[in-house]
Amino acid sequence: MSESSADAQAPSPGFESTLPVSGRTEALSPLVRRRICPNGGPFTASGTCSYIVGRGRVAVIDPGPADAGHVEGLLASLDGEEVVAIVVTHTHRDHSPGARLLQARTGAPIVGCGPHRAARQLAENELPILDASADREHRPDRELADGESLTGEGWTLTAVATPGHTMNHLAFALPEENVLFSGDHVMAWSTSIVAPPDGSMRAYMESLERLRERDETLYWPGHGGPVRDPRRFVRGLAAHRRQREAAIRARLAAGDHDIATIVGTVYQGLAPHLRGAAALSVFAHLEDLVERGLAVTDGPPLLDGTFRPA
Repeated sequence: MSESSADAQAPSPGFESTLPVSGRTEALSPLVRRRICPNGGPFTASGTCSYIVGRGRVAVIDPGPADAGHVEGLLASLDGEEVVAIVVTHTHRDHSPGARLLQARTGAPIVGCGPHRAARQLAENELPILDASADREHRPDRELADGESLTGEGWTLTAVATPGHTMNHLAFALPEENVLFSGDHVMAWSTSIVAPPDGSMRAYMESLERLRERDETLYWPGHGGPVRDPRRFVRGLAAHRRQREAAIRARLAAGDHDIATIVGTVYQGLAPHLRGAAALSVFAHLEDLVERGLAVTDGPPLLDGTFRPA
């Protein structure tokens, strides 16, 4: 899930506007195939990218939403091959519910991220705004910790903890091709939405820094096309977020004390249907600023709260 054009007002790291087509299976490399679920929209690009890793005995990464047609398409693409693992990056409903449908058809174990969890508890009178997007039924057969690997015939998938978008988010390195399946943490078409209490801006930024230390040459993301030159792109994403933070701090100093007002000034000309995503992004930045002592609010940070410079 992304912020889509809700974040387009800040200088971007060079997002790509051309999106891959859903509903067909494409061979991307000797070990990787992709089929995109037809659940496209402003927050999912052309749809959720499901990846088939290996040949013969394969892993499927992120089977997507509870879409029987998409699962059927994945199985038809295999033509006699065996699914030996169903791998999940995180528990949003556009990524993980399809794992249970695929398991019912194949018997393969569900592996990867743990059950959905929030970055923090809800504050008093705080509403669970993103509750509908969370897949709380996800229970993997094997939860992978950071650095743990899943192996198959000619392939290895190693978990890379990347909390922030969700706190259980994992990316997966495929060392045989020196690529990373980056889930929704890094995408070429848009920034990822980071929304409290499920997400954490501090954790997201720390995960970006961690990825900058890695040497993969290509990322296959949860939506959109590949992330090329990932070190440069991730560096640009981090700068993009810091510029957004600076704009929010400037609006606080100018007297904009609530999120709706900040959204109106920072995201001028934003389409109405994207204001909610922009508000959540601003909220995540403000929560982080409060934690770092750079902004203050009365009580815990809330989406409808008021904020001031520290």
